[in-house]
Amino acid sequence: MSALPMDPVTEALESIDLEATRKLTAEQLDAFGAEMDAIRQRILDDLGEEDATYIRKVVKIQRGFEVAGRALFYLPPAWPLAVGALAVSKIIENMEIGHNVMHGQYDWMGDPGLNSRMYDWDNVCPGEQWKYSHNYIHHTFTNVLGKDRDIGYGILRMDEDQKWHPYYLGNPLYAFLLMVFFEWGVAMHDLEVENIVNGTRKIEENKALHAGIMRKVKRQALKDYVLFPALTGPLFPLTFAGNATANLIRNIWAFNIIFCGHFPAGVATFTEEECEDESRGHWYYRQLLGSANITGGPLFHLMTGNLSHQIEHHLFPDLPARRYPQVAEEVQEICERYGLQYNTGPLGKQLFSVAKKICRMALPPKKSAASA
Repeated sequence: MSALPMDPVTEALESIDLEATRKLTAEQLDAFGAEMDAIRQRILDDLGEEDATYIRKVVKIQRGFEVAGRALFYLPPAWPLAVGALAVSKIIENMEIGHNVMHGQYDWMGDPGLNSRMYDWDNVCPGEQWKYSHNYIHHTFTNVLGKDRDIGYGILRMDEDQKWHPYYLGNPLYAFLLMVFFEWGVAMHDLEVENIVNGTRKIEENKALHAGIMRKVKRQALKDYVLFPALTGPLFPLTFAGNATANLIRNIWAFNIIFCGHFPAGVATFTEEECEDESRGHWYYRQLLGSANITGGPLFHLMTGNLSHQIEHHLFPDLPARRYPQVAEEVQEICERYGLQYNTGPLGKQLFSVAKKICRMALPPKKSAASA
């Protein structure tokens, strides 16, 4: 069975000589890092009431959609509207509010309701657990093979340098199931099930995580599948199904946006050796080449939590995400001056690229003529 043929755009992206860009001198990397630091500091110095007003307005809009969705479940003919409103509420809460607040983007406000240490999102994954695996592990070791477990989430093969195994023939199926049950996949991520299977981790090491996960799972299940359905009385089955459908829509949306920001053609991975004694400039450089953006309008960016600007998010994870569109053009201009790839494209293009990679990585690598 041969690998799927690549379209010209994908082939061009994957033929980019990333190795050449890695030959920036230490002085160039320092200069690049200084320019990124300057952008970050300028935005930090400018944070104020406009940013606070924005996030409070988003919270108000999100709660409005949730109240509307819950209320519409009392009117059976309005069931599709109820599901739609609740799904929009869950998407905004997870992506523009929960994800960004738990990154500490609004800690400077001094608002307990928007503080990263206190906020916990509408998701079965406990916030504290997610902050460790995402804020620390993923954002520190972005796309470092063997360190960043978000490369394939311990389930998928998403890079040529991941050793192929017949298990990966199921890559497309695993990706589909991860998409459908995405919040559950995120919750299970820290259990490192794949390492337990291969013997590099003992199941006893997960005991500290079990209580937190089960506590959060019970809370979410009680809210979505018992309490709110029960409040609608005889409409319990419809409300139960509506809540499950809203969660499904949120899972599919989040999966696709996140995968388009991390795995389309042209995104680079790095070895642990490359990142030893890493400078600030090289860290910025790695974030840039290990991410991709999705083009779109203001409403689209809001619904993605501005993770459509995944490059800027990886460069500046602690800046309010609403600022990413403001700095994106400047970041792109700096990249052009340094000859660095700035990976961006419409949602359809990035999705197609990710889907092709998932299928291609399922197959064993072709043997070169020399190795043959």
